[in-house]
Amino acid sequence: MRLTAGFWVSAYLARLAQAGIAAYVAARGDATAGAVAVKLATLDGRARAYQRIVDPASGGRRWELLAEGAEAEVDAALARARRRDPDLWLVEIEDRAGRTLLDEQGLAD
Repeated sequence: MRLTAGFWVSAYLARLAQAGIAAYVAARGDATAGAVAVKLATLDGRARAYQRIVDPASGGRRWELLAEGAEAEVDAALARARRRDPDLWLVEIEDRAGRTLLDEQGLAD
């Protein structure tokens, strides 16, 4: 059984807060079945965005880099993604160390 998008985002925000990482929901998608994207701003004018995809080789889920570079360019890529999929959730993180926790157990897959 998969978690709803809204539940996953709430749990992710709590995990980030425990680690002292500033994050917020920039856009809400469908509470049950919406996809999730994560933007990491490193507060130096640069950013990265990740999206969760189904790995065709394994059938499992993993995080893939959607965009990387100047923060304005990453924002533009995310705006295009939201236009294509209005149910997309967007979580924004601000962390100089570049931490997302997406590689941790329970978040990576």
